[in-house]
Amino acid sequence: MTYDDIVSLLGADAESLLQYQSKTIPKEQLHVPGPDFVDRIFVQTNRSPQVLRSLQQLFNHGRLGGSGYISILPIDQGLEHTAGASFAPNPIYFDPESIMKLAVEAGCNGVATTFGNLAMMSRKYAHKIPFIVKINHNELLTYPTKYNQIMFGSVEEAWNLGATAVGATIYFGSEESSRQIIEVSEAFERAHQLGMATILWCYTRNNAFKKDGVDYHTAADITGQANHVGVTIQADIIKQKLPTNNGGFTTIGFSKSDKRMYTELSSDNPIDLCRYQVANCYMGRAGLINSGGESKGESDLQESVRTAVINKRAGGMGLILGRKAFQREFKEGVELLNAVQDVYLAQEITLA
Repeated sequence: MTYDDIVSLLGADAESLLQYQSKTIPKEQLHVPGPDFVDRIFVQTNRSPQVLRSLQQLFNHGRLGGSGYISILPIDQGLEHTAGASFAPNPIYFDPESIMKLAVEAGCNGVATTFGNLAMMSRKYAHKIPFIVKINHNELLTYPTKYNQIMFGSVEEAWNLGATAVGATIYFGSEESSRQIIEVSEAFERAHQLGMATILWCYTRNNAFKKDGVDYHTAADITGQANHVGVTIQADIIKQKLPTNNGGFTTIGFSKSDKRMYTELSSDNPIDLCRYQVANCYMGRAGLINSGGESKGESDLQESVRTAVINKRAGGMGLILGRKAFQREFKEGVELLNAVQDVYLAQEITLA
């Protein structure tokens, strides 16, 4: 898509998103994505040469290769949401090779999926696109349903099947979060020892995060703090849902906050809400990639492009988008992923 196509697709939101200038955290204080990101940011860290190579492999692949931005295809919904419910709209994705083909054809930087999917296709595709092994999952066969991320394999197994990176989820705020933090931090340490990059799904989950009919699971203050814990356990890249509101700490009445979090460090503008997430990723030293969310049908393209614009203008590193792409015809899925990538390739779309 051209820049004019993006403007047209955003419709009434175009001016408020594309022309907005943030007055919260100055863009000059951010460590923004760019072709030299690994050299500028990660070379000075404790990451080994092997990890630097893995990160650069991820950054250099696909249509966004060399830009510093990343587009990842994540398909772990076969476990997280049941295979039938996830793949009924397009049954070809019961076959893991279809997942590989979509990521390759769309020019993604990498493909994130399960041990089983990647192991089944390892020798055919490990050298064609970076693998990101999702090492833990929530399964839905337990009844009554519970929500608890558990390990599905070892970091060594991920390395053996040719992974460039490992990914994991922590449900911050859940009863099991302490165990998950310990498990994932140990797994990330081992992944770095073996030369793989690390990506953390920083999700929040607690029934108390809903109050007076408002869902604060995607509040900027709560998700921002989840991000900050994530980078503390040395996640190289943070995956987070796009913030939809703020004031979770103060409304629910837990944790600690400062009124300047809401008056000076953020605002009601979606770009500022997302920038607060970036700030909690060490001011962008660990990249923030926002998730694409569930498929809603005809509005998916517009919503995906909108999310990409917000993420990029906030200082984020890209999108990790799955259901909106694979729950439609293959060709349409490729086109949607390419449209998102075009936002990051558009020179006219700059930091707010």
